[in-house]
Order: sequence, then C-alpha cells, then structure tokens
Amino acid sequence: MEGYRNASKHIAVLAFPFGTHAVPLLNLIRQLSDACPHTMFSFLSTQQSNNSTFPKNLDKIKPFNVWDGLPVGYSFRGNPHEPVDYFLKAVPGNFMKAIDAVVFETGKPFDCLITDAFYAFGADIADELNIPWVALWTASPRALFVHVDSDIIRHHVGINGPKDKPLHFLPGFSSIRVADLPNGLTSGDIDAPMPALLYKMGVSLSRAAAVATNSYEDLDNTVVNMVKLRFSTFLNVGPFNLVSVSSSTVDDSHGTLDWMSKHEAASVVYISFGSVITPPPHELHALCEALEECEFPYLWSLRGSPEKQLPLGFLERTSSKGKIVPWAPQQKILEHPSVGVFVSHVGWNSVLESINGCVPMICRPFFGDQQLNTRTVEVVWGFGLGLEGGTLTKEGAKKALKLILCSQEGKKMREKIRVQKELACKAVKPNGSSNENFKTLVKLVSNTYHQVNA
Repeated sequence: MEGYRNASKHIAVLAFPFGTHAVPLLNLIRQLSDACPHTMFSFLSTQQSNNSTFPKNLDKIKPFNVWDGLPVGYSFRGNPHEPVDYFLKAVPGNFMKAIDAVVFETGKPFDCLITDAFYAFGADIADELNIPWVALWTASPRALFVHVDSDIIRHHVGINGPKDKPLHFLPGFSSIRVADLPNGLTSGDIDAPMPALLYKMGVSLSRAAAVATNSYEDLDNTVVNMVKLRFSTFLNVGPFNLVSVSSSTVDDSHGTLDWMSKHEAASVVYISFGSVITPPPHELHALCEALEECEFPYLWSLRGSPEKQLPLGFLERTSSKGKIVPWAPQQKILEHPSVGVFVSHVGWNSVLESINGCVPMICRPFFGDQQLNTRTVEVVWGFGLGLEGGTLTKEGAKKALKLILCSQEGKKMREKIRVQKELACKAVKPNGSSNENFKTLVKLVSNTYHQVNA
C-alpha cells in the first residue's frame, strides 16, 4: 500500500472483462501511469480477466477483482454470450461494492473514474463521488456513432425492416446498409442484455467529461467530426498498438516468425478469428479446401485441436505449405513482410494491426461491430474484402485469396492500407493529433473535478 500512501491522486478503472476490451483499456492506463506522476490506478475487473490481462510488476497500477455474476458451480457450455449476460446482471452492484472495498483498503478516495464506454452507469457513480468520468470506447468511431445516434437510425429504418436499405441520411454512411449494423440496433431482440447496455451507453455518454477512443483522426474524418458534435470532449488517442508500452521480448514459442522468414514477400495467408469464436465446421472445411487448391503458404492461429476440427488428411497434405499453432504474436506476424493477406473476424484491434502491418483483409465477421467493420474496410476504405453471403465457402475463399495475392486489385489495396499506416504513424508522433489528444486527456485526469469544470 506504500504507493497509495505516497500518491496525490487515485483513479478508479472499471474494465469490461470480455473479448479484447480489458487489454486496450490497460494499455491506455499504462500510458497514463507513465504520464501522471504520483498517481495510483486501481484496475477493477473479474479475476479471470485480471489473471489473463495483467503482467507482473506494474508499480502504479493495481488489479482488484469484482464478482463475475456466475452462479455457484457454473460450468461453461460453449455459448460465449452466456457469461456476459450473467455479468451484466451483476453490474453495477459488483463494481460499487468493489469501489467501496478499494477505498477502505487503500485509505484513498477516488479523484477520477475511467471506464469502458459500455458502462453507462459510470455517469451515476462519478456524480455520486463528485469526480469526472472518462469513458474509453475500444472500437471504431464509426461503430460508436451508430450507437449514439441509434434513435435517429431507428426512426429512419424502423425495427426489423429491409436489410438492404442504405443509411444515406447520415454523412459518410451512404455505402453502409441496415444489414451492416450491429445486431440489436435495428434488428433482432433490441431489448436483449447487450443491445440494451449499448443503447443506455449511447444515451449516457454525453455526460462524460471526455470520451476517448482507440483510433486516429484521419482514418474516418467525416464520422469523427460528427462524433465530436455529440460530446463535450472526444479524443482519438490511438492506435494503441503504435503507442503502447510493450515488452521488448515477444512470446514466439511456436517459432512462427522464423517460419515466416522462409517465405517470399506478401505470399503468406495469415488466419486468425480471434479469441472468442471459431467458424462452424463446414466453414473451416471450406477454407481448408480453398487453401489446399490454391497452394498458398499459410500460418493459422487456431484454438483447440486441429486434428479434430480440420478435414482428415489436411494437415499431412499441406505440411510443406502450412503451419498451425494454438497462439501467435499477431502484431509481429502482421508486421512481417512475408504476410500477404489476413483472414480475420475483423475485430477492431485486428483492423488496426492490419493497418500497422499494411496487410489487406479477408473478412468473416461474427457479431458486434464486426459486420460494420467489414463493410467499412471493403467499401469505404478499400483495403479488404467481405465474403458473398458473409460466410466462408471454398469458391468464395479461393476468389478472395487470389484477388488479394495475385491481382492488380490486391496491389491497390496494399497501397491504400499503406497510406493509412502513414496517417496512423503521423498521428502518434510528437505534435500529431493522437499525441495532442493524449496530452488533453492527461490534463483532465490529473485535475480534480472542480478544476476540470471551472
């Protein structure tokens, strides 16, 4: 507790413990910790999330566990949404209880609240404690905008209406269709736990002292300018993968980078669908058939047993061409010159890492903002491809792989994504937009509530 005794500021951090939400939030807190001397950060998340997220020896950032909401004796049955729904029933009570416990244990009241933007209740907690609330949106500004303007979108397109209707009434959205919006915004069960949480977020975020996001101004300028009109302070402070405090050693126990070095430039297919969902068996088989027929070298980060999930004999037949590992250092792989295309679920972190590596994408979205990311990558930014019907088929995968790896169109995609990489690097340099926005954020969290609102 010595750090708390010597600290002049104490900041509460409330993480969303699913998907890749906690990691970007911790990345931001590590940057703030370096920039804010004499400040302690108490990072509140579930035990499972803290165990998998936290490195050792973060001097000014201390993890505290909150209840995950799971019933006694709960056993995971394969539905990734089930633990989320249990957790959402436990909030905000579990966090409020933990906040009281942290203040009691440390003897330090909080001076600022930083939360995942999902937590609309951050506004009420901050008001009760009389401190500023800063929200971090871990996805794209475009995805944030559709949640903030969900009432306007629903007014124009209705609920469960035509899927092919374009959102031409929003600047910068004329090529986005109703079908590209997150489930629960205008289709499906809009009152389900996650859509209800996001709707409340869209209504409440204007109460935040600042909303920060893991992006940069020039990636989606029209949309960023619209979002700025919705909040008192909106700060693009990313991409975190270009500014994060990271370890100098890379965990590559499966030898992926050495394997990559044996291949020609822009020739390897890198495949990863994230940490939450794996495509259904028939899609995995279709992708395998496409890889086998095209004969492109591939590196596949695949959770679970390849022998059980992939077609009989596929591993043996492609052993000279491919490598399958249970985990890979994705950012380092995408930075490797041998990678030519990234087959992805199109989560926001993966999009940013693709930009950083200048690697075009083949997009197979599953849920959340992934379909919106897919359409944006393909039609707005032009450095990736969606799949016909939104799923992997043998012919669809072959067509996409050949187009990106073997055609002039693929070269044009690489040129477009290279421009974005240059803009991202410019944003995080001294005097760049993300760097300047971060300085604003530091000033905000370093001050007291009364100073911020003076």
